Amino acid sequence: MKHSRAVLLMIAVTLLWSTAGVVSRHLEAARSFEVTFWRSAFNALALLLALGVLRGAALWRQLLGAGRAVWVSGLCWATMFTAFMVALTKTSVANVLVTMSLAPLLTALFARIFLQHRLPLRTWAAIALGSAGIAWMFGHEMQGGAQALGGMLIAFAVPLAAATNWTLLQHSHSRSEAGEGSGAPDMLLAVLLGALISALLTLPLAWPLQAGWHDLGLLAGLGVFQLALPCLIVVQLSRVLPAPEIALLGLLEVIFGVLWAWLGAGEAPSSAALLGGAMVLAALVGNELLGLRAGR
Repeated sequence: MKHSRAVLLMIAVTLLWSTAGVVSRHLEAARSFEVTFWRSAFNALALLLALGVLRGAALWRQLLGAGRAVWVSGLCWATMFTAFMVALTKTSVANVLVTMSLAPLLTALFARIFLQHRLPLRTWAAIALGSAGIAWMFGHEMQGGAQALGGMLIAFAVPLAAATNWTLLQHSHSRSEAGEGSGAPDMLLAVLLGALISALLTLPLAWPLQAGWHDLGLLAGLGVFQLALPCLIVVQLSRVLPAPEIALLGLLEVIFGVLWAWLGAGEAPSSAALLGGAMVLAALVGNELLGLRAGR
């Protein structure tokens, strides 16, 4: 695949990712954990069908023989799936997406703490600026009500789980290169397990189910087109695009997601979200661009 085509596909991936907020604002009856249950269930079903076609009977052998690293990664994905949708029911799309965008910086920090990776000065500066932006948003939401603040705290579980997941993958890759362990977890298998775990854990909390056909159609679209399809694509793109470039292009999800919510649901971001988001995005973009320049 050519680099230019891979970039265009990654932009398409971020467009698909960014639709969750605006779609959730058009649900009629489904709320909180039920939203998470249906999205995760449809995601799991789509991945089971897709991976069943791609891998055949080997898929079930791989599921049954999944190692500890795959299960830990699956738990991380389950946390991300669950916390993201619950947070969207508590606070604005902008607050959730900006809070989630801390994942690359938290990953770098976790790699320093747990893997003893040295961080360049630019990454420390980015962590400081991004943290200041999130602190500004949290400070504003403390004045706006407990529910919005609680939504941001729930959303913070997403970058924490993501950073844990990527650190686990880095550690597994390092052990594999050193001839230890069994290699990095199967990403698609871990995503499938995460969707299954999320659906099973949230079903009792979602009962009794209230979603009608209108809501089920929207949630099925999220499970298939906002999660399963982008996951299949981005795993392929990781073979073409370097990780810093994927992280940089992935930031478009924040911009697209806020615009979708603004144009499609009339949810204008607050001034605190705009300022805090600008600080976080500036930190991330600056760090990634300097990283790409240093890599060249």
